[in-house]
Amino acid sequence: MMNYSLDATLIFTLIADFIAGLALGAFYFTALWRTVRQLSIANSPARLMLGSFIIRMAVVMAGFYLIMGSGHWERLAAAMLGFIIVRKILIYFLGPQNAVETVNLNKSGIKAA
Repeated sequence: MMNYSLDATLIFTLIADFIAGLALGAFYFTALWRTVRQLSIANSPARLMLGSFIIRMAVVMAGFYLIMGSGHWERLAAAMLGFIIVRKILIYFLGPQNAVETVNLNKSGIKAA
């Protein structure tokens, strides 16, 4: 059985992992937001979405793998907490209230100017 104590090194490591999780979350969710905004003008929206997904997942999974090291689940948990907090912050600032556009339709169903 391992004996974990909250020494300064462990606390510093967990704070650094939390900050790394914040950075990974900021990368992932801002890249997703930018990708979704580009879908309407892309020549191949499916290719753009798939390519963006593969790049975002590769970067984030590699980052979490490096953070976790050799089986340190508590470091991964700190990074995941940072990742989720960035998601909540970005949803608040870039969320549905800024993305909703009112579409006025006339009787023929064509978008009115």
